[in-house]
Amino acid sequence: MENLLNNIEETLLMGPGPSYVHDSVYKALSQKTIGHLDPYFIQIMDGIKSQLKQLLNTKNELTIPVSGTGSAGMETCFVNLIEKDDPVLILINGVFGKRMEDVTGRLGANVDVLDFEWGTPVRLDDVKRQLESKSYKIVAIVHAETSTGVCNPIEEIGSLLKGSDSLYLVDAVTSFGGMDIKMDQLGIDVLYTGTQKCLSCPPGLAPISFSNKAVEVVKKRKTKVPNWYLDLTMIINYWEGSTRAYHHTAPINMLYGLYQSLFNIIEEGAENVYQRHKEAHQLLVEGLQPLKIEMLVEAPFRLPMLNSVKIPDGVNEAQIRQILLKDHKIEIGAGLGPLAGKIWRIGLMGHTAYPHNVNRLVQALQVCLTN
Repeated sequence: MENLLNNIEETLLMGPGPSYVHDSVYKALSQKTIGHLDPYFIQIMDGIKSQLKQLLNTKNELTIPVSGTGSAGMETCFVNLIEKDDPVLILINGVFGKRMEDVTGRLGANVDVLDFEWGTPVRLDDVKRQLESKSYKIVAIVHAETSTGVCNPIEEIGSLLKGSDSLYLVDAVTSFGGMDIKMDQLGIDVLYTGTQKCLSCPPGLAPISFSNKAVEVVKKRKTKVPNWYLDLTMIINYWEGSTRAYHHTAPINMLYGLYQSLFNIIEEGAENVYQRHKEAHQLLVEGLQPLKIEMLVEAPFRLPMLNSVKIPDGVNEAQIRQILLKDHKIEIGAGLGPLAGKIWRIGLMGHTAYPHNVNRLVQALQVCLTN
């Protein structure tokens, strides 16, 4: 019987995720598995919590990785906070805002949405008017909208919510590790992210962080959290205290990988990492200009780590992606929703965000578009 794992070829991952995984993370993943209640493993767990708090600029005690991908992080946040008919406002300008709407609706929330054109940021005036007209238990937004490459104004929205009873919930799946997030300073109460973007770790974990205000909401629920696996009232007993209560068998080696990826960012220096993402983005923008490839998003609202570019007229976008993958071993992403067939999504996340990778892609695109 053929072992299919022997035929995996290395691909330069420059799509919307997963991103390039650093060799040190692969090495961490291959370390010996120990028990999920082993005292040494608990030290690693505590180390991960400290690393996450440092990079999120938060003092939140409930800052842990959920065993699941970024979508599990999203569901964890909503399922623990929402009870039937709770008023929730979702600010939507892409796929992942729509997913928030879907999840909150399934939980029985009373959901209002503000929709904005894909490729443009959330408009503050519209948000302000909506908040003046109604009070909400949760106001939720995607920081870095992966489907469009737009950076939303999370600081300004935090200012609008300052002093209110609303919980401010932010999806930071694509931004965390590539942009500075000062969670406490911005007034963010609830945040979730993932490992496969700017952390340069394989998919499989979803760091979350809850403020004391958000924790109190969970504690004061009138009904039991409807999802057993994601119930933080039980999971927290595994991640905190001198003795740990078994909830589920943690993905031990994935947590090794997360520890190493966070260690790498801290060792390089977070500010250096964020600057590296900005410089890689600018190099890409400049490199695409001679190829007549334009950016979708206006400059002030662009993400450095996820670049949406317009497909030139007359180009078969799927064919170009296939050639890039087959002949050049480079993966980029297609557009989603109303942007399907109109854009490519180029990821410069984590250890993908280096000049040699950008130059390799630009040169490959030049070959593809001129042949």
